[in-house]
Amino acid sequence: MRVLLTSWGSRGDVEPLVALAVGMRELGVRARVCAPPDEEFAELLARVDVPLVPLGPSVHSVVAGEKPPTADDAFRLAAELVAARFETLTAAAEGCDALVATGLMPAGARDVAEKLGMRYVLACFHTLGLPSRHSAPGRRPGKQSPQGETDNRVLWKQDAQRVNALYGEALNRGRAAIGLPPVDNVRDHVLTDRPWLAADPTLCPSQGMTDLDVVQTGAWLLPDDRPLPEGVEAFLDAGEPPVYVGFGSMAAYVPKDMAGVAVEAARACGRRVLLARGWAGLAPVDAGDDCFVVGEVNQQALFRRVAAVVHHGGAGTTTTAARAAVPQVVVPQIADQPYWAARVAALGIGSAHDGPKPTVDSLSAALTTALTPQTRARAEAVAGTIRTDGATVATKLLLDAVNRERPPVSG
Repeated sequence: MRVLLTSWGSRGDVEPLVALAVGMRELGVRARVCAPPDEEFAELLARVDVPLVPLGPSVHSVVAGEKPPTADDAFRLAAELVAARFETLTAAAEGCDALVATGLMPAGARDVAEKLGMRYVLACFHTLGLPSRHSAPGRRPGKQSPQGETDNRVLWKQDAQRVNALYGEALNRGRAAIGLPPVDNVRDHVLTDRPWLAADPTLCPSQGMTDLDVVQTGAWLLPDDRPLPEGVEAFLDAGEPPVYVGFGSMAAYVPKDMAGVAVEAARACGRRVLLARGWAGLAPVDAGDDCFVVGEVNQQALFRRVAAVVHHGGAGTTTTAARAAVPQVVVPQIADQPYWAARVAALGIGSAHDGPKPTVDSLSAALTTALTPQTRARAEAVAGTIRTDGATVATKLLLDAVNRERPPVSG
């Protein structure tokens, strides 16, 4: 069987697909990945010998400016990505039996699959954007019913209107070009009634969180056996475990003084700092030998050797830290990050910072909680519950579904 996997988004949107491709290969399924042409994604795929088909503009070119993208930028990007999917996925899907899409609203993917007669699956990494009668951790509450129950269906309808405004015209133009009728609800069309949830059940439980028939596979985790750089090893060996601080691809959202605040907060707690440069270009504020800067690194190996992880709350970083049994401090910036912050706090495996712009005092207070023996013990307990077979589960589900749909071979 051959499968086309596609995503457009940050590392947290792309790496799970790479993990799924590797898991599929182990079960005899050939996969190719359509993803943004960022250099780090190309290197990630090359590392595991999975073909990359470039899709759309690089993510770095869109999100790594000095300011967050504007509404006009969002409309231009939406139309560009829809057109790119119709063109790129149609060519890349040749000979494939199924298409799995995730990342930023993959409008156009289901339509290509429909035209080519392929099975289509939409996968998400959290439940935050799925319809529910009830408010979830980190979810903005909706209209109150007479019984006082939060009804998120009001927000759900508003979200459908927003998605239609962004993607509707471009999607239906593309559908018309390949002989398909228009759709009137882009978001529901993309999601389907039975999306997959590629998230760990402990960190992101799905029961009661959505009205859709979600299939939870567990997170798609990419094994990483790379050694840590010599400089990192030397820094780790030179003293007590440091605090790791990293904000991934949140270049346009991270406060300009984040590095200085984080270093001083860690110092206030008597800790050294490993500062991840990331897309925000975090750098030391002085020449102190208690701070070391790292680039792209094996987080699975590194997190097991630090005292705590301070991060933005992406699904991937949250899951990696949880697996490593290391306490977390989540400073959420956008999108699903408040959800993950709330889950970390609710599970007792770390702290959720109140707001995206910490001060030295607020961050050191959150770190103080994370660095307690109680938090460490809870993190170790939760780590033992994190599943690692999500990619295998997803592959078997897809194999079963495709095989059921194939006509029987006559003798």
